[in-house]
Amino acid sequence: MKILLVAVNAKYIHSNLAVYSLRAYVKKYRNNIELAEYTINNQREDILKEIYKKNADVVAFSCYIWNIEIITQVVAELKKIQPEVKIWFGGPEVSYDAKASLSKISGLDGIIIGEGEQTFLELVEYYHGNGKELKQIDGLAFKESAGINPKTVCETDTAVNLADNITVTSDRRPLSLDDILFPYEETEAFKNKIIYYESSRGCPFSCSYCLSSIDKRVRIRNIDLVKKELQFFIDHRVTQVKFVDRTFNCKKEHAIQVWQYLKDNDNGFTNFHFEIAADLLDEEELALLSSLRPGQVQLEIGVQSTNPATVHAIHRKMDFNRISQNVMRIRSEHNIHQHLDLIAGLPLEDYHSFAKSFNDVYQLKPDQLQLGFLKVLKGSLMEEDTKAYGIVAYDTPPYEVLKTSYLSFGEVLKLKSVCEMIEIYYNSGQFVYTIQFLEHFFDKPFDLYQELGEFYEKSGQELLAHSRIKRYEILLDFYINNVLKLIQEEEKQDLIAVFKEIMVMDLYLREDLKSRPSFSPNPLKYKDLRDRCDIPDMDRKDIHIEFFHYNIAASCEAGRAIKKDDLLLFDYSNRDPLSRGAKLVPLSL
Repeated sequence: MKILLVAVNAKYIHSNLAVYSLRAYVKKYRNNIELAEYTINNQREDILKEIYKKNADVVAFSCYIWNIEIITQVVAELKKIQPEVKIWFGGPEVSYDAKASLSKISGLDGIIIGEGEQTFLELVEYYHGNGKELKQIDGLAFKESAGINPKTVCETDTAVNLADNITVTSDRRPLSLDDILFPYEETEAFKNKIIYYESSRGCPFSCSYCLSSIDKRVRIRNIDLVKKELQFFIDHRVTQVKFVDRTFNCKKEHAIQVWQYLKDNDNGFTNFHFEIAADLLDEEELALLSSLRPGQVQLEIGVQSTNPATVHAIHRKMDFNRISQNVMRIRSEHNIHQHLDLIAGLPLEDYHSFAKSFNDVYQLKPDQLQLGFLKVLKGSLMEEDTKAYGIVAYDTPPYEVLKTSYLSFGEVLKLKSVCEMIEIYYNSGQFVYTIQFLEHFFDKPFDLYQELGEFYEKSGQELLAHSRIKRYEILLDFYINNVLKLIQEEEKQDLIAVFKEIMVMDLYLREDLKSRPSFSPNPLKYKDLRDRCDIPDMDRKDIHIEFFHYNIAASCEAGRAIKKDDLLLFDYSNRDPLSRGAKLVPLSL
């Protein structure tokens, strides 16, 4: 009996904790279980081919909103060429209304509902002829076709029998998190990938857009187990470990012990990612976080909205003033990457209200500002609120908002454009000085990204794939033709000249370019700068030297051209641990 666990991830760098956890839990049958991971960017035909070649008796898929469509397509074809194979689904996308999913997908034999480790173990035992009948296994929904012998599986079924020969068994009781086995045995398969890890399950909060609000019980893994498992990642010098705990710091003692252990056992390399509620952080936690190695930890902080009415409507508890204070405090230490989130399309949030939320969060200067769009998940409280707030969403995954009583579809499209501009020009970290300078020309940061998005659309750039240099050229075009259109000609020339040099600064901060951008050809008289300058003791292969006619930092701070001849060395062997920008070393002229 061969069982194949299949994950279809959103990106290549992702891995699927669920399938690794399931395989670890059924260790007795480990030799009979194989894993296969793909991405949604793989062709359906290629996934089908690889699964077919595995020649498994049972194929189980881990299902989410981002992969259910391609998985369903693969299953339909797989059943045509391997009609005898048993196909099972599990995961949040199919757990809420398992009967509906089973009825809709003809090739599907059964669904594991909710938490899957113990249920999967008993299912594996069943297919090996060693355990309970399907009807006796809690946490399942299945068709008669799922049985080893379909004629006898449901003859004496006392579970709930539904239409289309679908049986749903009793709910599965949650396990103690200490009983979940560590899912990783080696790290070679995760080279250049993110490893996901959980030290708790559940969330104490009730945010209506989140499935975690359904079950407020928080189960926390024994800290001694957590420390042992963290040491595995540290010893193997894993690049990044992302905790999937919904609110990692909901129990202060647990968070403190984990962060202290990471500090005491730092390998100088591994990065750990945590999703936290920033307003829960107190002085002790802030002091500990400030003492961590730069780049050792990054924090994801969900703000979602700063509109008090919206926050109340989504049953969220949040003190934005406290969040602001703590985010700024952490930022001042310059040792932790902070990622702040907003959600567009929430109840009572119109276009102008969202713009204010944007500006409120933007002024905190997070390392990344993630603009998401409301997804009306099956089984969430938000699904019940759609009529009350006029929320209209796609009927198909990812169930993203189309419009609300407060936000038109046209406004959603405008916010999509703002989101794209933020990704390109802010979150990429490639335009730090340029954006800082541009902000001075707009009343509010939101206005900058809104106008930039409109410029992309009007100039026909929005649907094209652009190189990094081309993004700078578009920005220069936008600056000259939109931003400076009312500036006097004599002042404009200086502003254009300093803007070009600011862009050169941003370009070389990231890498030593092989060719100069069109807006800044390399002056012949500076080609021998490396040989002429008194350069500190360093590898000349890892440096670039650039002459500037303006004081770039001062100009960006003031929002005007400040002349000052500057010679700067870009040291790529000594990068900022957060921004990854080269270290700047002033040189004598």
